[in-house]
Amino acid sequence: MLKGLNAIVTGSTSGIGLGIANVLASKGANLVINGFGDAAAIEAERANLEAKYGVKVVYSGADISKPSDVKAMVELCVSSFGSVDILVNNAGIQYTESVENFPAERWDAIIAINLSGIFHAIQAALPHMKAKGFGRIINIASVHGLIGSTHKVAYVAAKHGVVGMSKVVALETAGSGITCNTICPGWVHTPLVQKQIEAKAAEQGISIEKATEDLLIAKQPSKQFATPEQMGELAAFLSSEAAAQMTGIAIPVDGGWTAQ
Repeated sequence: MLKGLNAIVTGSTSGIGLGIANVLASKGANLVINGFGDAAAIEAERANLEAKYGVKVVYSGADISKPSDVKAMVELCVSSFGSVDILVNNAGIQYTESVENFPAERWDAIIAINLSGIFHAIQAALPHMKAKGFGRIINIASVHGLIGSTHKVAYVAAKHGVVGMSKVVALETAGSGITCNTICPGWVHTPLVQKQIEAKAAEQGISIEKATEDLLIAKQPSKQFATPEQMGELAAFLSSEAAAQMTGIAIPVDGGWTAQ
C-alpha cells in the first residue's frame, strides 16, 4: 500500500508513535523514527522494524522543541531515502495543573513540543513534498483538540492549535497532491496510560480493573481503549490514494467521547 514512500514519525520510540511506525512499515514505507529513551532499546527497535518488514529505518534523536533539530530530522529523511512523503507529527508531552498554578516553564515546554514543533516540521517538509507533487501530513492531536478539560490548559491550547494549523496547511496545499489532516485520539492504551491506571489503583486502594473502568467510564462511552495500531491503520489510510480528497479534517477516535 505504501511501498516506495518515505515517512517520518515523531515520538515513535514508544506508545502511539511506535504503533504508527509499525503499521506504516508493515505496508512498505521506509521510516525515520524519533524519540527519547535508552539508546540500546531504540537501536533494537529500529533493527526489528527493518528485519520484520523489509524496509529501511533510520533514527533521529531530534528534540522536537528545537527548530534546528526538527529541520535536521526532515533533511535526514531526504538524504537517507530521497524524499519525505509522509510526516506524522506525534510527539507530545503533558502536565496537569489549574490555570492559576500552572508553571510558566511547563506552559512553554508543552507549546514548544506539542504545537511549535509541528509547525517547524511541516515548514521543513513542505518544499520537498511540493517538489514531488505528493505529501501526506498527519498530525496527532487529541480529543482535547476539539473539547476542553480542567487542569490541562497548555495541552488543550496546543491541541486546539494543531487542529487549526492543519486546516490552514490543508487550504494552502489544496490541489497540490498534498493533504493535511488531524487524528484526535481519546484514551489509547499505552505504557504511559497504564502507569496512570496503576497510580490511580494504588492511590485509591482499588484493583487495576476497577481503576481502568473508572478512567474509561468518566469520558469514553465505549468503555474500551483505542489502540496504537488503530491509529497506525488510520494514518496509513490517510496516506493512501483513497484519502486524496480528505484534507483539513479532524478525525476523533474516541469511543464516542466527543459525541456526548
